[in-house]
This record gives sequence, structure tokens and C-alpha cells, in this order.
Amino acid sequence: MSDPIAVPAHSATDVKVRVAVVFGGRSSEHAISCVTAGSVLKVLDPQRYEVVPVGISTDGRWVLADGIADQLAITDGALPPRLDETSGALVTMAPDPTARELTVHEPGAVPKVLGDVDVVLPLLHGPYGEDGTLQGLLELAGIPYVGSGVLSSAVSMDKDVMKRLLAASGLPVGPYVSLRAAQWDQDPAAVRQAVAELDYPVFVKPARGGSSNGISKVHGPEQLGAAIEAARAHDPKLVIEGMLRGREIEVGVLAGIHGARPEASLPAEIKVHEGHEFYDFEAKYLDGTTDIDLPARLTESQLAEIRELAVAAFLALECEGLARVDFFLLDEGGFVVNEVNTMPGFTPTSMFPQMWAATGVAYGELVDRLLTEALTRPAGLR
Repeated sequence: MSDPIAVPAHSATDVKVRVAVVFGGRSSEHAISCVTAGSVLKVLDPQRYEVVPVGISTDGRWVLADGIADQLAITDGALPPRLDETSGALVTMAPDPTARELTVHEPGAVPKVLGDVDVVLPLLHGPYGEDGTLQGLLELAGIPYVGSGVLSSAVSMDKDVMKRLLAASGLPVGPYVSLRAAQWDQDPAAVRQAVAELDYPVFVKPARGGSSNGISKVHGPEQLGAAIEAARAHDPKLVIEGMLRGREIEVGVLAGIHGARPEASLPAEIKVHEGHEFYDFEAKYLDGTTDIDLPARLTESQLAEIRELAVAAFLALECEGLARVDFFLLDEGGFVVNEVNTMPGFTPTSMFPQMWAATGVAYGELVDRLLTEALTRPAGLR
């Protein structure tokens, strides 16, 4: 890999880059976003960056979350506490796209302008953050940010639309049906028939969720109703996927600087121990029952193919900044794209940073590279 890329200051060389790290959010992935932020805040070089930590509570309040980085971690198997109005003073963003300002509102005090923000590092997972909503707000404010824009964030979050676009681009995807909750309420027999054509077992998922929240493996039609109800608690739109028998392999992708071709990391294979029917929330984050082969054991031709497919998926969805592309290597041969995640988990033990570390880009350097890439592209149409 190339030497670490220096992050340019926004004016004189002695002026730090002001980075607003935004985390938390309204989705069911709030706690995982906080864990990600805790890790990133600890590696941002104070000689290079002036960091403004902005937490978003589960009810949508923006707060200045100074001094809580050590609390943003999984401790003894417990997730960090959720952010609320007591986590810090309220923060608002200026509606003027020439200002790029954040303003702090302390109780009983005159609002205080923190100053211009050079770049935002949005570490939100799931709806109301990873799905284009925050990206649209930042576009309106004229502030550069890390990661994909409005369109690619939105379509990558929606597993149904994502699969349609990937298939339209000639990329292999597995069999599935999409479902609105109202369809199940109005004509459950038609839904059952469509799912039966996939052949059991199937996986029922919220269409616009992550971290395996609300996902169920369904072995037969008698379990389908309960799985649909569990998924619709997270999203009124669902996808039901036919089971793919094979190995689960992931690849990280980074955008090139100044429009260079994206790069793919070495792939990793996920192996879940007995006791978990699939790579669920507990296996991912809490109980340590997952093994990782990094790099994945692939032939040279398979390695070249999966990395090329990962970049192709990144380009097909017009991603920017970073993404993790999840595959199945089928037992009968051939790769299938399962998902594209535009803001993957980003703790040092998360798959995306681990894959890039194995490829030669250390955790702190990875954060630097993402910020550098974001600062080289403008807000707005591009």
C-alpha cells in the first residue's frame, strides 16, 4: 500500500481541520453507532484535527457530546447508554450554506457559535442517518462529509432497490421478494405463496435496517407470520430472501482520491459458531461466537474476482468514500452479492477496519484517508 496520505489543513498549515463527528441517531442501531464513534474519537489526531462530537439522541435531539468518548463502548457485554437531552447542550446547524456553522444552546445563556465546520464524519447506522437523510441536510448546509451521497446512501439502505440496481448492472444477486406490511395485512395467502416459491428456509428482514436487527431465519410457513411481525417492528417494508448455501465473505472498498478508481481490501470470511443460525446481532457484537478468516481462503482467481465484483457493486450504486460489500461464495461455485453497506461498523474490531488493516491501512490512517477524500470533493452535484 502507499504511504499514509497527509490530510491538508483548510487554510494555513498551522490551522487544524475542524471535524464534526456525528453519531447516535434515531434508528435501532443507535448504540452501535455510539460504539463506532467512541473508537473513532480516540484515534483522531489532536495535532491535526479540532473535533466537535455531536450526538443525536433517539428522539432526534442534537447535543454537544464532549467528554464522553470513554463511555461509548461495549463493556462486559453491555452496550453503552443511549444519548438523551442530558448528554450535552443542544446543537443546531446553520441553514446558510455559506456559513457551515454549528451553534450551541446552553440553558439560560446566549447561543454560542462554535465556528465553521470543515467536514462532517457521519457515523450513523440505519435509517435517519445512513439512508440519505443526514446527507441531504449536509448538502443543504453546504458542508463536505465522509461517505456516500443522498442517492447512493438511500438506495444502498433499501435492500430491495439495491438488489434491483445491482441486477440491472449485471451483478449476481440471490432470489428474494419484497413486501409492504399492508400486503401481508390485506392478502397473506398471496404473500405465503410468493415465499413458498423461494423454498424454505428463508430469511425475513427489514428492508432498510442493519446490524441484523429484526432478522429471522424461517424454516417453514408456520413461522412466517411471527417473523414478518418481528421485522415490521423495525420497518414497514421487508425483504424475504431465499437461503443461499455457501460461505459468507466480505470486502471493504475505499474511493480513490481525486476520482481515482476505488480500491478493494483483502476479503474476510465470517464463520459463526453453533448456537447461532446466522450472523445475528449477538454474534456480531456481544458474545464472541464468530471466527474470522482474514484473508479468506480463496484461490488467486477467486480473490481477483471478488475484489473486482466489490468495486463493480460500489460503482453500480454510485457509492462514495467507503462501503463494505457482503457476498456468498455458493457451494456450487460463483459469487452472489448479498448487501452493500455504505457506513459499516467502524470499531477497531469491526470487519471493515480489520480488512483494511490486513491490506496495509491501519485504523488511524483509514480515518485520515476518509477525511482527506471527503475534503477533496465538493458538496452539491458532482
